[in-house]
Amino acid sequence: MKSIIIAGGAGFIGSNFIFHMRKAHPEYRIICLDKLTYAGNLSTLRPVLEQPKFRFVKGDICDRSGVYRLFEEERPDIVVNFAAESHVDRSIENPRIFLETNIIGAGVLMDACRKYGIERYHQVSTDEVYGELPLDQPELYFTEESPLHASSPYSASKAGADLLVMAYYRTYGLPVTISRCGNNYGPYQFPEKLIPLMVTNCLNGKPLPVYGDGLNVRDWLYVEDHCKAIDLIIRKGRAGEIYNVSGHNEMHNIDIVKQICKELGKPESLITYVPDRKGHDRRYAIDTSKIRNELGWQPETEFTDGIKKTIRWYVENRDWWDDAIKRAPESAAIIL
Repeated sequence: MKSIIIAGGAGFIGSNFIFHMRKAHPEYRIICLDKLTYAGNLSTLRPVLEQPKFRFVKGDICDRSGVYRLFEEERPDIVVNFAAESHVDRSIENPRIFLETNIIGAGVLMDACRKYGIERYHQVSTDEVYGELPLDQPELYFTEESPLHASSPYSASKAGADLLVMAYYRTYGLPVTISRCGNNYGPYQFPEKLIPLMVTNCLNGKPLPVYGDGLNVRDWLYVEDHCKAIDLIIRKGRAGEIYNVSGHNEMHNIDIVKQICKELGKPESLITYVPDRKGHDRRYAIDTSKIRNELGWQPETEFTDGIKKTIRWYVENRDWWDDAIKRAPESAAIIL
């Protein structure tokens, strides 16, 4: 029986990954380590909390003694790090916590992996580390070999973590992999990111704040497809390699907002354009040839289907996001 520590497992992608692993690999022992910040929600994990092969531990990946104690107790085979501060607007307001969690925290986890030994350490990263692409050259895509050119303190902290991960591979021989993904969407996402913010604001009849002209392009990936990709990478990916993960669903932000209005029967007059974010990247798009050719992965969810499932989930789970919003500090306006 393999054991896997999932850092940040009470957050959006981490919790969905736990649900995926319980279904795909019921023989695994899963240990969720999460600090339970505003974006981590223990109620999300209610379906698995009492299961015999699951353990939840409240803790900070920057707490070296706590992390080492957990590794001593569990001796994990695999570590997957979802734990991160991820809101760009918050990183502009207060970069320090992003540097601490996203870089120092990753270092602490990898030091524990070195001390206790693991089969694989996987770092969950983002396409934002590559910077932006121009809107007028849709044929351009970032590959795993593209240089890092971060635009925000958030993306710079993720790029720094990626460099640290690769340094641990080269210096210590730590068996690592990295995945860089596009914008995720799906159930259990805290309502500060574009899609859940727009859905919940629509349902509450509130304005829909859109940065700048709304023409920024993002590549949307349904969270379940992302989880399947990570599962493949940690089991079959080559150590020391980076894999881009994309949904191949490039869309202008404003078109997504209009689609949400249409699905919920709300007027587009709710849309309010607000001053653009500092250093706001215009387009993200990544080439996924590597993961497709090496591991046979490709996204299964079309955006038209995924967005409907996502909207339906928020409609049917108002108690979850109402409670999440009440427990959170005042959010920045939006992240795109």
